[in-house]
Amino acid sequence: MKLPVQPIMILAFLLMLPFGAAQAQTSAPDTMAARVLACASCHGAQGEGTSDVYFPRLAGKPAGYLYNQLIAFRDGRRRYPPMNYLLEFLPDAYLKQIAEYFASLRPPFPEPAVPTVSNDVLARGESLVKNGDSKHGVPPCSACHGPSLGGMEPAIPGLLGLRASYISAQLGGWRYGTRTAIAPDCMQIVASSLTEDDVKAVAAWLSSRPAPADPSFAARGSLPMPLSCGSEPN
Repeated sequence: MKLPVQPIMILAFLLMLPFGAAQAQTSAPDTMAARVLACASCHGAQGEGTSDVYFPRLAGKPAGYLYNQLIAFRDGRRRYPPMNYLLEFLPDAYLKQIAEYFASLRPPFPEPAVPTVSNDVLARGESLVKNGDSKHGVPPCSACHGPSLGGMEPAIPGLLGLRASYISAQLGGWRYGTRTAIAPDCMQIVASSLTEDDVKAVAAWLSSRPAPADPSFAARGSLPMPLSCGSEPN
């Protein structure tokens, strides 16, 4: 028996409703948290980092710093193929939104690393971080990153909650030109004055520090900069 066309169309519509309703109920919310889930496998669900020693904590760093890094990856000044590929076609405004989102997060810091170097090496790292090495033109890390090493707005990052391998790799990147910033590239200048042993010492000491009591970064301009820095204009 041939059914009229109209009832067939109504039946088909009714059969489709449950599927369509289920689709609507399971659609991901259009929020920044949902959009950056692709970052979670490397950087953690809240930007806190993961067990991989080479992927850094993003949460709570100044938005200007995170934005500069996203731009650097997109434009090739900082080289890591997966990041270069992911960001290649994203516009500045959207990268700024991503940076502001991660800057607003405050997940707990990881437990500090147990040092695997000697006390002498740790002492050298602490001295470089707090006092620098004027004989070799190395300013203290704390001069720019703050006495609590929490960073400064708008674009100087905190140095705690990072693993020694990551810190060492970034200092190496500046020394050998695989990581660069807007000129004058102050970190390239500083890192090029460090020896391999200095890099090891700084990385070991920083990674062994406990979480800061106050993870806030210093207000813009509150720390006198020992060097001109293109990514942190005065």
